[in-house]
Amino acid sequence: NIMFPFLNPRLRILLINKRTIFEPPRSGYPVVYDKPPENLRFLARFRRACQEWKSEWNLYIQEFKAKLTLNPKCFVQNEDDIIWKFDGTKKSLDQWIVNSDQDYSHGYSTAKLELSSHGTGIFHGILDTRVPKDGRTVRSGYCNITSVRKCKSFKRKILLDWTNYNELVLRIRGDGRCYMLNLLCGQYFDITRNYAFHYVMYTRGGPHWQVVRIPFAKFLFASKGVIDDMQFPLTSHCIKNFGITLADKKPGPFKLEIDHISICMNSNLFETFAYEMYDIHK
Repeated sequence: NIMFPFLNPRLRILLINKRTIFEPPRSGYPVVYDKPPENLRFLARFRRACQEWKSEWNLYIQEFKAKLTLNPKCFVQNEDDIIWKFDGTKKSLDQWIVNSDQDYSHGYSTAKLELSSHGTGIFHGILDTRVPKDGRTVRSGYCNITSVRKCKSFKRKILLDWTNYNELVLRIRGDGRCYMLNLLCGQYFDITRNYAFHYVMYTRGGPHWQVVRIPFAKFLFASKGVIDDMQFPLTSHCIKNFGITLADKKPGPFKLEIDHISICMNSNLFETFAYEMYDIHK
C-alpha cells in the first residue's frame, strides 16, 4: 500500500486485477444495460443482499442433495425436454437479453420482448436498414435476443451439456420472415469465445402455431458471423447461450411469438453432420 502511489500506471492496473475479481470486457463495445441498475439506499441494498444470500444457500443445498442421490438423471427418447419456457411470469422474461443496432449507435432498429395475453413471449420491433453517417458503420439492421447464461448457486456460470440430444425444437408463431438461430459455445480457452453455430429458420405467416424441429447436424460453424471453411459438428457438450437474430435486410415491423424452446433425442436421426468437411491444409 505504501509503494502503490509510486508504481507505473500499467503496474497499478495489473495489481488491481490480480487483487480483485474484476474482469474488464473484451469485446470493445460499451456496456449496455437492458434494465438500468437501481439506485437503492444502503438498507434496501443490505436487505436485498440478505435475500440473495438466503436464496443462493437454498439452491446450494438442493444441488448438494441432488449429488447424494444414486438415481442418475435420465431422459426419454422422442420426448421434448423444455429448456426455456414462457409461462406468463416476469421470471421467464428475465432469462433473455434484448438488443439491437441502436443500442450501440450502429443503426436505428428497435426491439422488445414482452408477454402476450396468453403468457407466451413476443419478440417484436421495427427493423431499420439505414446506415448512420458516422464514417465507420458500413452495414446496419439487426435485432436480437439472447438467453442469459445459466448459473449454479452463488452465480457460478455453467455450460449446458446436450450430448445426449440431437435435435432442437421450437414452438413459434411467425410472420413469414427468416430468423437466424444461434448456439454460442464456450470452451476452456478464451480464443473460442466467438465460436457459434447458426441455422436459418423460415417461419410461416398466419395465425397457426408452427413446431420447428432442427437436427444439430444442420447447424453451420461460424466465427464472428463469418462461416468458416473448416466445418465440424456442433459441440453439444459446451453450449453457453442460445439466441434468435433478425437481419434479413427487409426494413419494417416484425413479430415472432415463442411458446417454448426444447431439445429432443430423436431416434430417427442418424446423421452426425449434414455438410461436407474439407481439409483446407492440404
